[in-house]
Amino acid sequence: MSVAEGLNAFDGDDALMTECQRAGISLAVEGNVALVLFDAPDSPVNVLSSAVATAFSKLFDMIERNPAYVGAILLSGKKDTWIAGADLEELSSLRTPLQGEELSRAGHVVMNKIEAMKKPVVAAIHGACLGGGLETALACRHRIVTDHPKSILAFPEVQLGLLPGAGGTQRLPRTVGLQIALDMMLTGKNIRARKALQMGLVHEMVHPAILTTVAIDRAQKLARGEKLPRKERERGAANMLLEDNPIGRAVVFRQARETVLKKTKGHYPAPLAIIDAVHKGYADGLTSGYAEEARRFGDLAVSDVSRQLVYLFFAATALKRDTGLPAGVHATALPVNKLGILGAGFMGAGIASIAVQQGTLVRLKDASYERVAKGYAAVREVVRERLRKRQITRTQNEDTMSLVGTTTDYSGFANADLVIEAVFEDLKVKHVVLSEVEAVAPRAIFATNTSTIPIADIASVATHPDRVIGMHFFSPVHKMPLLEVIVTPMTSAQTTVTAVEYGRRLGKTVIVVRDGPGFYVNRILAPYLNECGKLLDDGASIEAVDAAMSDFGFPVGGLTLLDEVGLDIAGKSGAILSLAFGDRMSPSVTLQKIIESGRLGRKAGKGFYNYDAEGKRTHADASVYAFSPVGPPRKEFDRQTMQHRAVMPLLNEAVRCLEDGLIASPRDGDIGAVFGIGFPPFLGGPFRYLDTLGLTDVVRLLEELNRQSPGRYEPARLLREMAARGAQFHAGVKPS
Repeated sequence: MSVAEGLNAFDGDDALMTECQRAGISLAVEGNVALVLFDAPDSPVNVLSSAVATAFSKLFDMIERNPAYVGAILLSGKKDTWIAGADLEELSSLRTPLQGEELSRAGHVVMNKIEAMKKPVVAAIHGACLGGGLETALACRHRIVTDHPKSILAFPEVQLGLLPGAGGTQRLPRTVGLQIALDMMLTGKNIRARKALQMGLVHEMVHPAILTTVAIDRAQKLARGEKLPRKERERGAANMLLEDNPIGRAVVFRQARETVLKKTKGHYPAPLAIIDAVHKGYADGLTSGYAEEARRFGDLAVSDVSRQLVYLFFAATALKRDTGLPAGVHATALPVNKLGILGAGFMGAGIASIAVQQGTLVRLKDASYERVAKGYAAVREVVRERLRKRQITRTQNEDTMSLVGTTTDYSGFANADLVIEAVFEDLKVKHVVLSEVEAVAPRAIFATNTSTIPIADIASVATHPDRVIGMHFFSPVHKMPLLEVIVTPMTSAQTTVTAVEYGRRLGKTVIVVRDGPGFYVNRILAPYLNECGKLLDDGASIEAVDAAMSDFGFPVGGLTLLDEVGLDIAGKSGAILSLAFGDRMSPSVTLQKIIESGRLGRKAGKGFYNYDAEGKRTHADASVYAFSPVGPPRKEFDRQTMQHRAVMPLLNEAVRCLEDGLIASPRDGDIGAVFGIGFPPFLGGPFRYLDTLGLTDVVRLLEELNRQSPGRYEPARLLREMAARGAQFHAGVKPS
């Protein structure tokens, strides 16, 4: 491959060359094929901005008219990213729907130009091809992807409250079929290279080493009018029956809308907008479809929901660069090549399952062979699920499982870099294992997965308290994205940064929290769950309480969550927090009595709900009402009243955690709540939601609730102070 000399490659257009250079676009030549290389300056990934789109448009105009080129290939200069989507900073600067609509229409012009070129453009894709990147690829005549694990294709816009705005809602269904396209756009899920080939999203899959060579060959053959070897997308008879006629498509669209509304309860406008844009294109043609896409994109781009979701994206991205150390403090993380795990139960096995998938050697210990065998089987099941989904090969599955070793003693722990304990939630037990680990693994960092016991209490018996830290994972470990790293005044900077970096290596979003009962996530969750229970005390029904919380935006109702966590675990956690914080954390009478009755929740088939032999929830158990101070019949409660009673103490406690210095910033508090307990993402987190409600109104509502239930809703001092001076936790959030 030879890089053409300056203006020769750009057909003597020095202004175009300068514009492309600023956008990170360079031009090379191989024979008679133009090699367009996108490598955005000062950025780890390529993103599409207005400036990049304009440069691409002018460059492809030049290639089309220059007889020296018969075609072009589009490459990325980034290691594992092709094009990662649109420039979110630019999207965040939009102020009106019309501005968003105009931006979308400009994207249509560029993509239509690439698609309509007489000279073929080949997308040579290696790495992440997302959002606007996939829209660019779909506009190209031929698409080739590498068979590398980093090569994924997706439309993740829905996760940001947006829709594909550069023609994606129209091109994707006509490429892969209506049902697959809707599934991709409504879920935002990643499609790996082999699957993309099978579904017709790409035409070829090659090894990364020959990507450029094959792409050049395909551009030349297309220019000569030759037919290329292409993998035809697989279509079943049922799909053809539904998608190839208006009546079948009407069924698909109706089912898609019903599914979206059932899942989102109307809180997220983007999925319905996607369905409407796709439907418009089928009903009235591409021109109308593009116009609908642009209009809907404009509306969504400046919507409150999208603003909150984009904020969470930026916040999570910023956390990836945060060491967790105070300003001015620096330390280098120690390598973690071998991990010891104490306790092969649900949490211990879950931690092991994600560790081995990142190449960490794991030693899994429990008290009996039966327990470690069960833990090993749980690890194997998580890894095997990836094999079933064809995300890994059989050889990779076997190699991953070979990293797990089990034991009933401490053999193999001597050279562990990090030991995580996930044993019984009892301080004496944790003291025993800490002393044992310090004796057998003298250089290891000791991390506890406790959910409520203060880390300082655990570290009180340590010979090296500077090496003791909390690593609080959430259940199920392989699915929940958050990790709380909890530090004490004795925890060293090196221990902290090692735990943070290893947590990120495990794929977790990490927040660093100061030590205290319940830490952050469980501390704010406790008053919410307590109030759900107290609604039962006051006569509400189980179904009504859970429906109110689900309608507010939580993934499941509070009582369902208690069943999922386990009533025994919730009881122990609640007792610790009640002891630490008094009346405002006191559990409900119903919850206390149901725990005393021996019910454990879903794992035992009986809690607030009944469950079948496979653990599937069947129905609410009316016998629970016998534990309530108010027996049947149950009372009717206004849904908003129930939501205020349960959610307001959560928000108030989040402010207390900030006031007490448990969390470093409102950003960390928002991420912790959304990623840890499923606080509704469309609200942006507790602190963003407080700003949206208006702090003065929140204080007024808390005072009103506190008059009815003294002590439970007393506004936090910081909340009162900020409300008095008209301050916000996040600048620029508009109160509702």
